[in-house]
Amino acid sequence: MQFNLRTVVPSLIVLAVAVLPLLAPTTQVLLTLALSKGLAVLGVIVLLQAGQVSFGHALFFGVSAYAAAFVGKGFGGGELFSMLAIGVVASLAISVVVGLFVVRYRHIFFGMLNLAVSMIFFSLLEKFYHVTGGSDGLSVARPLFLGIEMEREGFEMVLFYLVLVLALGAAWLTHRFLNSPIGNMMRTIKTNEVRLEYLGVSARNTLLVGYIVSAGLCGLGGALAAVAQGVVTPEYAWWIRSGEFVFIAILGGSGSVGGAFVGSLLYEAVRTYASAFAGDVWQMILGIVLLFVILFAPSGITGLFARLTGRKASPASEEAGQ
Repeated sequence: MQFNLRTVVPSLIVLAVAVLPLLAPTTQVLLTLALSKGLAVLGVIVLLQAGQVSFGHALFFGVSAYAAAFVGKGFGGGELFSMLAIGVVASLAISVVVGLFVVRYRHIFFGMLNLAVSMIFFSLLEKFYHVTGGSDGLSVARPLFLGIEMEREGFEMVLFYLVLVLALGAAWLTHRFLNSPIGNMMRTIKTNEVRLEYLGVSARNTLLVGYIVSAGLCGLGGALAAVAQGVVTPEYAWWIRSGEFVFIAILGGSGSVGGAFVGSLLYEAVRTYASAFAGDVWQMILGIVLLFVILFAPSGITGLFARLTGRKASPASEEAGQ
């Protein structure tokens, strides 16, 4: 029973997400943005495996989004996959420069240094109006898809399913990465970094690899979000966006790859409908949801699901223990 629940339920969730835009087209953009943010949250979860929290990962979300916007602006719309590729490469390049510095630090210093760098970038986006558009941002022209120019409705549908496929692929690759030798070494940074150094493994280099992977995931999410929304603003790199990613990681489950997307889908749904029907108190509703998770499901939604399925799966074992 345990095996069935842990495989059937996630499969049903993926199927529901894939079918929902066909039944309710108004949810299509919401789901696209939720999955795009889920990719960025997945990057935050990679760092959490090493016990490090970044309060500035919106930096890479913003870098990639603006890179995609510049490509579209320079080439009259550009090509979707070129925009995504350049956005990810830009975020990876910046992550190497920033990472070489921040991986020297741990815990609160690691988090605050990331925040400081992201706010510097945010300030540059605000000040260089003639390049970045300032607080008004830049519009992102609808790109071609494999050389084909599409109408808005058709493009949005194609973009949604592309984001869904990329999210599933990124989740699988991240799962493999976290269960690889370097992923296990990242967990050792959290539990006993000194022992890792005694084994002759550089903790800094290990964390740097994880940092770069994390930034690449954020960059992919940022480029997709920019294309989906059709505009980029400095808020993509604002500290509140970074806090949002951490919030979602805790909500979904910081120890689970699937938690990034479960948390993101729930967050976007609550935020969208709460702001629509309770515009003055929607932040309070989100706070109550997070408080409930921290008090009753500290391992997040996916952690709660794992515990519940574990209990249901082993009644014979519990009886034997009694």
